[in-house]
Amino acid sequence: MYRLFAAIDLPDEIKKAVSDIRGDLPGARWVATEQLHLTLRFIGEVDEVVFGQIREVLAEAAGRPFRAALKGIDHFPPGKHARVLWVGMEANDELLVLQKNVELALMNAGIAPDERRFSPHITIARLKDVPETKIARFEEKHREFETSPFAVDAFHLYSSILGREGAVHKREATYPLS
Repeated sequence: MYRLFAAIDLPDEIKKAVSDIRGDLPGARWVATEQLHLTLRFIGEVDEVVFGQIREVLAEAAGRPFRAALKGIDHFPPGKHARVLWVGMEANDELLVLQKNVELALMNAGIAPDERRFSPHITIARLKDVPETKIARFEEKHREFETSPFAVDAFHLYSSILGREGAVHKREATYPLS
């Protein structure tokens, strides 16, 4: 079985900027710098046959290259008992088109559509029993976070293996945007 997701990689300088905002937040498990990415679609577990079909159909999702930028910091779920700390994306129509194309291509491979609305973000930490006041202070401190625009000229299919230290991601395919 393969546990899959489609994602956009971030340039090294953007990953560094995101990693630099880490701070004193007891209970936060920070995502490793090399693992930072923008998930276009979490696919889930599939067998080898479906994996092959997904690799093929995602080539149909390719769109045009575009520029993107990160902006803001927040958490999921909204309100109390935050579980994920994330950096957001500036509004970007091209990103939304690419995500929709990925979703449609996956449907062509027999993958059920995602029930959740796409909310572009970069997960930076997983939270467990972090006091709301500490999260609020951290978010306020980094409220103005933003990056320079960066080029997005490809997306990737990744497999993910869960372990005690977190997930290990392996790039399975690359899809250039042209």
